[in-house]
Formats: sequence, structure tokens, C-alpha cells
Amino acid sequence: MKYKIVFALLVVSLGLNLFLLGKWLLSEQWYTPTFEEEIILSEMVQKTLESEEYKRLADKENVIAIDTSLDKNKGGIFPYYFNVSVRTDKRTYLFSCNDSQCTKLENEGSTYSIYQDESPRLPFKK
Repeated sequence: MKYKIVFALLVVSLGLNLFLLGKWLLSEQWYTPTFEEEIILSEMVQKTLESEEYKRLADKENVIAIDTSLDKNKGGIFPYYFNVSVRTDKRTYLFSCNDSQCTKLENEGSTYSIYQDESPRLPFKK
């Protein structure tokens, strides 16, 4: 009986460790920034705010939020897998580095914004 309990604990422990390793290898490694990458992303937000394209965008549309992301899984070399998303009331605009030194950030495109057809999800206004 004692050996069955120890064997069951060993199997459960091994299964849990394999699950955590697989989760890290398949998702967290590619999409979760390290401490140094978080610093780089925060500097990219500052460069986005200083860019001419952002200033024109802020004059035309109501900026709701600024978010950062990275996607090492999409390929490319450093720093091209970093993105800064600027959400407005109409669309979400994606800013990324224009060269390998990331001297300037440019608007690389836009995506659908949830705020275009839906009300904001914050409960502050009703």
C-alpha cells in the first residue's frame, strides 16, 4: 500500500512538472517579457509618445490606452518583435521600431478596437 501511494505521488509530480515545462516552452518563453525586455518596452513607450505620428494621432482621435507586447514566435530579430499598441476610440494602432537601433518608432498599421462598436468595459460611467 505504501509503495502505491509513493508511486502515485511520483506520477502526479512528474505530470505536473511536465505540464509546467511544456507551458513555459510553448507560451511563456515567447510572449512574456524578461526584466530587461520590460525596460526596453517602457523606453519604446516613451519614444512612441515623442514621435510625430503619435502626436498627429492624438490630435485627431481620443487616446484611451497604451499597451506593450512582444512576440518572439513571429520570427525576426531583436528589436522587431516588440510592439506598442495605442488604443483610441476608433482603432488600435501598432508602433514598432523602424531600424535595428530603434532610433524611431513608426506606425506599422492598425487593428480593430473593441471601443468602436462596444461601450468601454470600465464600470466608472453608466
